[in-house]
Amino acid sequence: MTTNNISSADACIEFDDVVSGYKDFMILNNLSFKARRGAITLLIGPNGAGKSTVLKTLFGLLKPRQGKVLLNGENINGASQKDLLAKGIAFVPQGRNLFGQLSVYENLELGGITLGMKTTHERIPEILEFFPRVKERLNSRAASLSGGEQKQLEIGRALLLRPKVLLIDEPSIGLSPIVVLDVFKLLRKLAEQGTTILMVEQNVKSALAYSDDAIALESGRLILHRPASEILSDPNMERLFLGGAHAVADPTP
Repeated sequence: MTTNNISSADACIEFDDVVSGYKDFMILNNLSFKARRGAITLLIGPNGAGKSTVLKTLFGLLKPRQGKVLLNGENINGASQKDLLAKGIAFVPQGRNLFGQLSVYENLELGGITLGMKTTHERIPEILEFFPRVKERLNSRAASLSGGEQKQLEIGRALLLRPKVLLIDEPSIGLSPIVVLDVFKLLRKLAEQGTTILMVEQNVKSALAYSDDAIALESGRLILHRPASEILSDPNMERLFLGGAHAVADPTP
């Protein structure tokens, strides 16, 4: 097992011997890793390896049975989702999670419900600068947006909270290759502005080109933690981890 040597001072997120899963079926088995602050860390591995379970455990949807989940050195085991939002963690799950019959603007308002309407209305214009296509359709029903526009709206809704940590699960599902690259470029920009991002993504090779680090899981255990660029440039790593990946267009940032 190869691991990145990330110090606790540089780590925004740390899993320490975490066991987590569903009822009596544990998915994560004594998982330990650190994710660097202000970096994109990509979680890779086969289906059932525990990638989405990491995100759900970090966001409080699943409670660790053992071990500790740390945010900037603070143990957040047992914290409610409301508390985690207040601490700066936002989660964009798989699939579509919008109110289809409401307008784009109303969906954004709901995303800022914990902020209060005054702050939400102040922040919406700055969020829309990231998403010009969504900005043009503020009064349209969310259900009428294209798949790419809906995903951008979901991300924009999360960004209203100005998260320090963004968890995003399979952002490319249902999107065209060009829109996928737009999403990756946006995530890269957010990381460069200081946001820590944990991402699960099926387009592994393309996602690696926009990521800083990669964590490979198998049966809920860490098997490799290396810079993303090393995995992309190592033929053996490509054979092991990218053989079944679906690459989109040229992913050079």
